[in-house]
Amino acid sequence: MSEESADADTPDDVPDWDDEYVDRVSDRLMFNYDLEKDYRVRGRPFTMYGELRMESQKHFLHPSVNYANYEAREHLFVRRAESISAADIDELVELGHALADERIDPDEEHYGTEFTFAVVVPEIPDAVRERVAGFRDRTLLKFGYYGHYEVNLLVVAPDDEQVVESENADVAAAFRTWSDVPEQSPGLLARLVAAI
Repeated sequence: MSEESADADTPDDVPDWDDEYVDRVSDRLMFNYDLEKDYRVRGRPFTMYGELRMESQKHFLHPSVNYANYEAREHLFVRRAESISAADIDELVELGHALADERIDPDEEHYGTEFTFAVVVPEIPDAVRERVAGFRDRTLLKFGYYGHYEVNLLVVAPDDEQVVESENADVAAAFRTWSDVPEQSPGLLARLVAAI
């Protein structure tokens, strides 16, 4: 795909990054996330911020008669750094918990919120690799009645083509720009239609 063709496919509200790697990642995220450039939260700068919002409603006879409404969100914070340590990872986890207190309005319609922090570095130290790979942090709100929130971590060294992510950092596939995004296996309906 040529550069002109890629620019023509990019929606007007998607920023253009000076960082070539972050720009390629944003190309993979732009249709699912609302993206912002040079985002600051609690005094910390992030190269890219993305928000994914999903809402679900079930209707009975008419849309005004609905039930089982819920919402899920993901907040993605990406920054480039010269290096990273296990202490930096711990600070991001603390930031995730602080943001959960600020941004989540716990109620019956809140299903889940994810705070994913991605750090782009030249190389991934072994201590960081061990800390991130074994990381899982899910907090239930009111014993799960008001949903949950998760803090996810992702560290990528694009020049070495290495990524280490926490257990539920699903967005990691978008950061593997050196390989294709894996396709989802078709569902039952798609397999049935293909068979006919």
